[in-house]
Amino acid sequence: MEVFEAIFTRRSIRRYTAEGVSEEVVEKLLKAAMVAPSAADERPWHFVVITEKDVLTALSQGMEHCEMLEEATLAVLICGDESLEKIKGFWVQDCSACAENILLAAHGAGIGAVWVAVYPLPERIDLVRRVLKIPEQVTPFAVIAAGHPAEHLPPEDRYDPSRVHYQRW
Repeated sequence: MEVFEAIFTRRSIRRYTAEGVSEEVVEKLLKAAMVAPSAADERPWHFVVITEKDVLTALSQGMEHCEMLEEATLAVLICGDESLEKIKGFWVQDCSACAENILLAAHGAGIGAVWVAVYPLPERIDLVRRVLKIPEQVTPFAVIAAGHPAEHLPPEDRYDPSRVHYQRW
């Protein structure tokens, strides 16, 4: 799949079949995440790969509007580690780039995925930290729920020229 096709056809997929995602694909998703740009190339991230049904269920039931986690066969938690930052305050952007790379790589591999926000919601941060035993100095940022898609959504054209400004506002 070429890059523009991947970008323009990727959709948030929230329904999955029971088929698991192969370890090979999981590794590709993680490699895609870790090649994301980061401020000063500091890479202030950690990842938790989740495939255990009981853990996915606990996350799903503990976070409102996150039913897709219960149906997912894979989730990847992206965490920010401020102790790895050389330039303070950029970990959120860096982890966002990881998340988008995972979403595009999943789409390219035929895997459906959706970004589930954790940060900056204190109740979600606390739940994820507790369920996954995340150290206090590491911040859970986002969970990417994934699996073989049980739904296929058509591409959407969201281009809005009224939001584009040239040279000045």
